[in-house]
Amino acid sequence: MKEKFGWGLIGYGGMGNYHFEKLSKRDDIEIIGEYDINPERNKIAESKGLHAFSSAEELLNDERIDFITIATPNEFHKDYAIRAMQAGKGVISEKPVTMSSEELDEMIKCSERTGRLFTVHQNRRWDPCYLTVKKLYDENKLGRIFRIEHRVHGSRGVPGDWRNRQPGGGMVYDWGVHLLDQMLMLMGEHKIVSVYATLTHITNDEVDDGFTALFKFDNGVEWIIEISTNNFIELPLWYVLGENGSAQIDDWDGNGKICMVTDWENKDAVPVVAGVGLTKTMAPRTDDSIDEYPTEPAKGDWTEYYDNIVDVLQGKATQLITHAQQRRLVKLIETVFKSAELNETIKEVF
Repeated sequence: MKEKFGWGLIGYGGMGNYHFEKLSKRDDIEIIGEYDINPERNKIAESKGLHAFSSAEELLNDERIDFITIATPNEFHKDYAIRAMQAGKGVISEKPVTMSSEELDEMIKCSERTGRLFTVHQNRRWDPCYLTVKKLYDENKLGRIFRIEHRVHGSRGVPGDWRNRQPGGGMVYDWGVHLLDQMLMLMGEHKIVSVYATLTHITNDEVDDGFTALFKFDNGVEWIIEISTNNFIELPLWYVLGENGSAQIDDWDGNGKICMVTDWENKDAVPVVAGVGLTKTMAPRTDDSIDEYPTEPAKGDWTEYYDNIVDVLQGKATQLITHAQQRRLVKLIETVFKSAELNETIKEVF
């Protein structure tokens, strides 16, 4: 059993460098080198002590490399992944794994035929804010949860690189893939029964610069996912509504607040002035009937991702991010685009 595995990188951009710096700290992975189609990126890699191959073919033919990470623009993931698996390498693709269900099926069949690892890097399964919400959900802390809202807001438009062009650009592929994956993981085996989505093109005509989608699950839970790149007042990252309380998560670390009902029998409400009228229905609860306190942020350890990759290469574990999960996520992305294009609710169980 090998104790150290050789690693190569195709695509030395921001995420490529992120992988390089993280893996440089591991004793069970030997960094062999990288290749980028842009010569300037190769020069930067060499300045950091990372060997730059002259071509993708040279990298894939290097027998020291056991597996690679693909961190290229999205439309090139499939081609490099198949070439790598055919060359005997395991493959980690950056998200989104590829551009369509048909392409993904080709990649999975190649993995099955060659017997090589093929997975995708869904690093935000380890985000503390997501894990904090997951813990609330799993522990039924708020009672029956009936709605979850998850938003990521920015104000700079789509980044001025390959993300702002077709194919492969836009916020559904860039950020939506993370939030959709988190939703699917948290909901587990529950099925989606309907999807309604809209895309925005406020700052970019070629690709979506944001989207909003409503998902309904077979257990009655509704999710709202929203990405905006032209929002100058941010809303909370997460807003969770349960029958016995609500939770708000304000930052990536999982900090926020929880408000719980402590006395359901205390139903008397004094009418309050609301605008130019009175309301009893929307009058706030009295302090003696609720309890408000800060969240207990969960901790996420992203190193578990590559721990699992090494265990898979050693034959000691199965991959955390499975082919079935990838298929479901890509199908959901396709459904989001379909709903937005048709301006219709897609009622399809998956």
